Amino acid sequence: MTVQAGDHELVLDPYDYDFHEDPYPYYKRLRDHAPLYRNDELSFWALSRHRDVLQGFRNSTTLSNKFGVSLDPASRGPHASKTMSFLAMDDPAHLRLRTLVSKGFTPRRIRELEPRVTEIATRHLDALLAGAQGGTVDYVDEFAGKLPMDVISELMGVPEADRVQVRAWADGVMHREEGVTDVPPEAIEASLNLIVYYQQMVAERRTTPADDLTTALLEAEIDGDRLTDDEVLGFMFLMVIAGNETTTKLLANAAFWGHKNPDQLARVYDDVSLVPLWVEETLRYDTSSQILARTVSGELTLYDTTIPDGDVLLLLPGSAHRDERVFDNPDDYVIGREIGSKLMSFGSGAHFCLGAHLARMEARVALTELFKRIRG
Repeated sequence: MTVQAGDHELVLDPYDYDFHEDPYPYYKRLRDHAPLYRNDELSFWALSRHRDVLQGFRNSTTLSNKFGVSLDPASRGPHASKTMSFLAMDDPAHLRLRTLVSKGFTPRRIRELEPRVTEIATRHLDALLAGAQGGTVDYVDEFAGKLPMDVISELMGVPEADRVQVRAWADGVMHREEGVTDVPPEAIEASLNLIVYYQQMVAERRTTPADDLTTALLEAEIDGDRLTDDEVLGFMFLMVIAGNETTTKLLANAAFWGHKNPDQLARVYDDVSLVPLWVEETLRYDTSSQILARTVSGELTLYDTTIPDGDVLLLLPGSAHRDERVFDNPDDYVIGREIGSKLMSFGSGAHFCLGAHLARMEARVALTELFKRIRG
């Protein structure tokens, strides 16, 4: 069933701030009445049921990534891989680049990073709690909004002295304005500043290698094939887009929904080994990436409707995670519920997020250290 955007009860507008304040009532109406939704004004289709979203993520043949995964016009097109790396590619180009990146961005490197993540988290937490002694502090401004980009900078090898500026640019990249259906000038300016900085950093690592991810990417090699400077730069920028704001939202949402559900959080407070379960339920209940775009390649038929070649189809994992066809009482926040492979916060299939293990480790460390300090 499709419902046109003219039906006000079933309008899905990703650029509407009211929608983002609480998208879940919208999602339920879509799942129940328009599992295949069409918005003519913004020229996209959308899938909202868990089964359909999961199949969409796993269908890398008919649903293409090569024009990017954003609805923003400035971010879409054959140029998307310049800043979205292999996330904006199809195989075989996707597989080649992802495999080379994986030679440098290894699980071992992430494991070895954990002590530094703990140190960075501790430093920000100490400042947060010291500020709280004199009144109120903003958890996001002072902790959740600082840690993720500082961890990315640590991984890449950004000097400590540059990290505040790099974080400001990274935050600026994600700036959006209500009602503006494209990337605003402020975000474009921040993107250009960050790209220039990373270009200089890559050039320096070419001549002066270091023990960091940037150097590891430059040195990655498979049968003589290596990453170009532009390919390294594209992955560095992808980490900013995919790993900064999303992890900030994860840390913020965990605190917010934990506070709203004290009976659930009390178990974690008593036993911090349950923090990973807290993270997983937060990823399900209020996922950071609510909407991801695909481009139809060829022709796709869903719900007796043919979607033409070249049309944009949005996958809504935030809706899928509240689908009562899959989860019992999906609107309840239940730490420790069975989730497993039903989670799509990091996608599924060929484009499953390469940084999922980093995000989970970072959230586990951050929230564990937070509770350790609160408990004294």
